Amino acid sequence: MWRYFLQPLNLVRSYERSDLIPDLLAGLTVAIILIPQAIAFAQIAELPPQMGLYTAIVGSIIGALWGSSRHLQTGPTNTTSLLVLTILLPLGRPGTPEYVTMAGLMAVMVGVLRLALGLARLGLLVNFVSDAVIVGFTAGAGILIGANQLRNLLGLQIPSSPRLPVTLERIILSAGQVHLPSLALGLGSIAVILLLRRIHRRAPGPLIAMVLGALVVWFLRLDQQGVRIVGELPRSLPPLARLPLLDLGLIQDLSMGALAVGIIGLIEATSISRSIAIHSGQRLDSNQEFVGQGLANIASGFFSGYTCSGSFSRSAVSFWAGGRTQFSGVFAGLFVFLALLLFAPQAAFIPRATLAGVLLVTAYDLIDRREMARIWRGARGDAAIMGITLLATLLLPLTFAVLSGVLASLAYYLYRTSVPRVVPVVPNETFRRFVPQGRRPGCPQLAVLEVHGDLYFGAVAHTETLIRERLDSPPYPRFALLLMDHVNHCDITGVRMLERIHKALQKRKGGLYLVGLSDPVRRVIVGSGLVRLLGRDHFFSGKDVAISRLFYHVLDPAVCVYECDARVFQECQALPKYSWGKGVPLLPEEEGAPILRLSPEELWRALQGKEPPFVVDVREPREYLQRHIPESHLVPLSRILSGEAYLPHGENLVLVCRSGRRSALAARFLIRRGYR
Repeated sequence: MWRYFLQPLNLVRSYERSDLIPDLLAGLTVAIILIPQAIAFAQIAELPPQMGLYTAIVGSIIGALWGSSRHLQTGPTNTTSLLVLTILLPLGRPGTPEYVTMAGLMAVMVGVLRLALGLARLGLLVNFVSDAVIVGFTAGAGILIGANQLRNLLGLQIPSSPRLPVTLERIILSAGQVHLPSLALGLGSIAVILLLRRIHRRAPGPLIAMVLGALVVWFLRLDQQGVRIVGELPRSLPPLARLPLLDLGLIQDLSMGALAVGIIGLIEATSISRSIAIHSGQRLDSNQEFVGQGLANIASGFFSGYTCSGSFSRSAVSFWAGGRTQFSGVFAGLFVFLALLLFAPQAAFIPRATLAGVLLVTAYDLIDRREMARIWRGARGDAAIMGITLLATLLLPLTFAVLSGVLASLAYYLYRTSVPRVVPVVPNETFRRFVPQGRRPGCPQLAVLEVHGDLYFGAVAHTETLIRERLDSPPYPRFALLLMDHVNHCDITGVRMLERIHKALQKRKGGLYLVGLSDPVRRVIVGSGLVRLLGRDHFFSGKDVAISRLFYHVLDPAVCVYECDARVFQECQALPKYSWGKGVPLLPEEEGAPILRLSPEELWRALQGKEPPFVVDVREPREYLQRHIPESHLVPLSRILSGEAYLPHGENLVLVCRSGRRSALAARFLIRRGYR
C-alpha cells in the first residue's frame, strides 16, 4: 500500500535532464490555458475566482506528483464545477463564507473517497460505467452551463439555479433588464475566440479574450457603468482553510453529492489518461491514478480550493506540446502561481460577461455531436442509455442524473446477459465451420445449437426455454450437441439446467453432448458432477471430433438412410438415401403385430440348437464388412422394403442391425407379409 505514496520519489529518481526543457515548455503552454479556465470554472460553481486558481495550482502539482499518467493535467473542470454548484446551492448561498467552506469540505470528502478506492485497488470499478453515460452527461452539462451563463452574458441580476427550467424561466422573465455593455463584451469575447480558432487552432483564444475584455473595461471605466468584474485577487500562496471536519450533519448532507462527484471525476480522469496513453504508449496504473486524484482533492480542499479532476483539453495540450513526464503538470501549477503573483491587480478588471462568453464556447464544445451521432446509429441500448442520462441531467438533480445513467447501464448489461442467444447451426458448403441454419435442412436426430452468452442464474431460464423449443419442434431430435465456445461462465444453476435437458432427452432414448468448453466452465462442470452424470464420452474438445463420433457411434444410420433426405454433415455424403412410396411403414413405433426381441445370448443359444434360425443382417454392405455375426446373411433393408429380397418362408427369421431400429422396421414389414 505504501508504494502508492512513494510515487514522487520514483519520479525524481527516474527523471532525466533531457526532459527538463520539453516539460517546462509544455507546462507553460498548459498554464496559458489553465489560468482563464480556472477563473471561468470557478464562476460556474459560483465560487471566488481565486479558488479556481488555488485549485489549479495545488491540484496540478499534487495530481502530477502522485498520479500515473505522464500527461494527465489535474485541476478545475467544467463538469466538476457544475456538480459542485448543484450540490451546494440547496445548502448555502453563493458568496457567503459558509458556501466557500462547504466547497472545500466536499473536496476533502471526494479526495478521501478516491484515495480509499485507490488503496483498496478498486481501479477497475470505473470500467462498469458505459461511455454512453459520459457522453450523455457531458452533453447535458454543456447545455446546463450554457443556460446558466446566459444571465452573466446578458448582465442580469438573477440567482443561479442548477435546474434548467428554472433558469430559463428566470431569464425570460428578466429579458427586459438586459445590460447592453455586458452583452457586447460577452459577444465580443465569443467572436474573438472563434476568429482565433479559424486563424490558428491552438491559439490561446480564452486568454486573449480575457485580456482584451479587461483592457476595454479598464480603459472605458465600464466597471462604473454596471459591468460586473472579477474583482481583486490575493497575491499570496494558497492559504490553509479551516474546514468543519467534525460537523457530522454537514458531512451527511454532502455525502451523496461527494459520492457522485467522486465517481464522475474518476471516470473522467481515467478515460482521459487512457485515451492519451493510446498515443503515447504508456502503461497506466489505475490504482495509482486514483491515489493521485484523491490526494489532489484533499490538498485542494485544505488549501482554499475546491473539487478537481482531470481535464481532457489541457491533457491533450500537454501531450501535443511535447511534455515527457509528470513534471509538466508540476511546472504548469508553478507558472499559474507565478502569474497570480505578477498579474493579480490586472486580472481584477476581467468582466464576468467575458467569462460567460468563454464558458458558452466551452459549453458548446462539451456537446460531442459526432460521438452522439455515432452512438445513436449504433446499438439501441447505448442510444437509450445516452438519452436517459441526457434527459436526467437536464431535468433532475445532477446526482440523480449520474445515478440514472449508471443504473441504466447496469440494467442494459443485465438484460443483455440474461437473454443469451441459442442459434441452430449446420455445417457450411465446405464443412469447415458452422453457420446459422436458417432455411437449410437440419439433422432429424441431432440438434446442433450454438449458445451465445453465459449460463448463470439470471440467464438460465431464457436459455432453457430456447433449447426446449428447438428440441420440442419437428423433427423432434433425440440428441443435442451444444457448442459452448461463446460461454465464458457457468454456475450451479446452469449446470442443473444442462442436467434437466439431458434427462429429458434420455426419455427419448437420446442424450446431451457438449463441445468447446472453456477452462472456467470445464472446472465448474467437473466439480459439480455433471461429467459423472452424462459420462466423459458426452464431452468433446473439437467440433469435427464431436460430429464424427456422434455420426458413427451414436446416431441411428437407419434414420439417415431411410428417413432423411438431407445430407447435413460431411459424413452423410457417402450414405445411400432411399425414398419410398405411400403406405410403406418406416417407424418401428407403429402399431402392428408384436415383435419378439432376442438378446445376443439368446440368439447364441438358438444358433447352437438342432434347427437354428435364419439370421438376416439388414445393415448396409459397408457395415457388414466391418463385423457381423458368423453365418448371417446380408440383406439390406432397402432390398427388403422394395420387395427385391428372397427370404425363406418356412424358417424362423432373426433380423439383426446395429441398434434395433432397422431390424424392427424390417420385422413389421415382413410380419405383414406372413413371415415368422
